[in-house]
Amino acid sequence: MTGRLRTDIERGRRKVGDVSINNERNGVYAVVAITKHGVEIARRLGGALVGADVYYTEKFARGDEAEHGIRLFSGNVKTLLPELFARYDGLICIISLGAVVRMIAPLLKDKKTDPAVVVIDDKGEHVISVLSGHLGGANELTRRVAAILGARPVITTASDVQQTIAVDLFGREFGWEWESDDNLTPVSAAVVNEEPVAIVQESGEPNWWPAGRPLPKNITVYGSIAETLSARPTAALVVTHRLLAPEEEAILQNGVLYRPKVIALGIGCNRGTSADEIEAVIRETLNELRFSLKSVKAVCTIDLKKDEQGLLEVVNKYRWKLVAYTPEELNTVPIEAPSETVFRYTGAYGVSEPAAKLYSGADRMALVKKKSGNVTISVALIDHRRRKESEPCDGLSSLRQEAEPAKRL
Repeated sequence: MTGRLRTDIERGRRKVGDVSINNERNGVYAVVAITKHGVEIARRLGGALVGADVYYTEKFARGDEAEHGIRLFSGNVKTLLPELFARYDGLICIISLGAVVRMIAPLLKDKKTDPAVVVIDDKGEHVISVLSGHLGGANELTRRVAAILGARPVITTASDVQQTIAVDLFGREFGWEWESDDNLTPVSAAVVNEEPVAIVQESGEPNWWPAGRPLPKNITVYGSIAETLSARPTAALVVTHRLLAPEEEAILQNGVLYRPKVIALGIGCNRGTSADEIEAVIRETLNELRFSLKSVKAVCTIDLKKDEQGLLEVVNKYRWKLVAYTPEELNTVPIEAPSETVFRYTGAYGVSEPAAKLYSGADRMALVKKKSGNVTISVALIDHRRRKESEPCDGLSSLRQEAEPAKRL
């Protein structure tokens, strides 16, 4: 760092330096301009784009920057960019494309961590997605900025141009996670090169494709992994909460496995139960059911346990949702083994089973109830195909999944 840039309040203007930017971020995006016309565009975006922090050279200061939260800088923008690159989710640069490429080149790490970078020409006619188009959100940011400016969005990502599935974004809006990103590149290549690609979906939200638009001809939805293996596609996208059986794993030779958030865990525990014990029971139970930990969406319990320290530590560790119900709410749910003992202590005839049922909306449980040490656990699956807000899109009507009897462990 050169120390040339500094933070100061001087003559009603805020000067921002690379030494202090660590504490200067308020928004999600940094809009950077270095020319007279660029400043006009930057100020416009600052007022219209939610989460935008504006930075421009003090040469074009107007005196109202402090009032509008605009940061002024002196010196070469090249000195400022590394700090903004590290601190913001996206950079919107009203600077020539070539200059931006040269400045960010030494800062690049990988597409999973690099921020979105968008470039706008000095007349505001074109908005160009430069870096982290999918995972970083640059393509979507490009569309938003172009809409604000009335400009033309320039997006070169093949899947966007061809209006096909973006493998690295598949199900992202629903919270789906990859099991591994090892095959993202070859599977993406198969999709955009119009090679035969299979989709197998056993669980999760079905409306991942725009209603009314047919799937690309090279993409086929199959009802099972076995059926897909028989068809021998070039690549596959598999959506399931299950751990695959050894004979099914061949589908992942050139496939990506997605974990939808469909598992609701009902948890009851004694006061003071440790996080380690709760986590161990969850892991053990899911392994016995052959379910993935990555598909857990929520931990459900009684409101008496909403401040249980061990439970809070577990849900915070995995970023799961914690849902707590009153005894009256739990008692509205029919359960297999109501307990007078539980009722005496909690006011509810059961905790783990009715809590999981309430949240998931499931009629049948994957696991009715299991007692292990200080923990009682139940497991239910959310079936999105039964929900009106998640009607299957075209091409998904053939999806089938037989309901399995609930297990007792």
